[in-house]
Amino acid sequence: MFLVCGEALWDLFAREEGCGLTFDARIGGSPFNVAVGLARLDVPAALLTGLSTDPLGIRLHDVLAREGVETGFLMRTARPTTLSLVDLSPDGSPAYTFYGERAADRVLEPSALPDLETGPGADVWGIHFGSYSLVVEPVASTLKALAEREAGRRLITLDPNVRLNVEPDPAVWRSRIEAFVRHADVVKVSEEDLDLLYPGESYIAIAAQWRDLGAGIVIVTRGKAGVHGFGCGMMVDVDIRAVSVIDTVGAGDSFQAALIAALKDRGIESRSSLRGLDHDQLGEIVAFAVEASAITCTRRGADLPRRSDLVGIGA
Repeated sequence: MFLVCGEALWDLFAREEGCGLTFDARIGGSPFNVAVGLARLDVPAALLTGLSTDPLGIRLHDVLAREGVETGFLMRTARPTTLSLVDLSPDGSPAYTFYGERAADRVLEPSALPDLETGPGADVWGIHFGSYSLVVEPVASTLKALAEREAGRRLITLDPNVRLNVEPDPAVWRSRIEAFVRHADVVKVSEEDLDLLYPGESYIAIAAQWRDLGAGIVIVTRGKAGVHGFGCGMMVDVDIRAVSVIDTVGAGDSFQAALIAALKDRGIESRSSLRGLDHDQLGEIVAFAVEASAITCTRRGADLPRRSDLVGIGA
């Protein structure tokens, strides 16, 4: 299975009604979405996070179980569930405000790290890291220790998913992300995140820097400008597909889940097998992820596609 590490929360979409607000609550958290997205694409997945025993946490657990995500790596706690208030711009792009200080998904301690050599952990062939769990303590140091421990033994994927309203200092994000990049086999990052982290620098230069640090493949998503993949001695460009956008919440997570699924479909489950990718194969893998992301944009919230939604679209 693929072990996804990071936060689990509820997204609250606000709508004004008279003098008040009503909220449409949807499950969220980038890593939570990726785990569900993998399960929907028939890739066995598990989620490693702190999960509250409050009513919202119980519902998150039930969703994971219903979606077929392995729940044996969860750390249950009485701490509250994180809430994220989502405001949508006219083009469907989200802006987030997080309410999660001392919440359940931030308190994962090193003692909670699973043994991946025996029991259910022995089935883990890859690990995904991303979003604000990279920078808030103690979960950040816990996940960094896991990445260092498992690098070279299991496929490591990374999506920074920068949230400056959780940690406002870009230097903290840069330092922590680069520490994870050193151990990552596949990095997916949005141009928006790169602009926050490295203002004024080109995405091509940053991709090269990250590959020099140790990343195997770097994939940069650029919204309407398409997606660019950088591997050993190659670069691929893939156009996006025009769709009627409801919102873009979860689109990046859908891309990430489909990227992992497409790699598994080709038997790429290690750094050594990743080195065998050629230009055309990388382009096909990215195109599959683009298609999955486009489907998510046609739906409200992070409603990621199932394998049946992508019938006939092979990686």
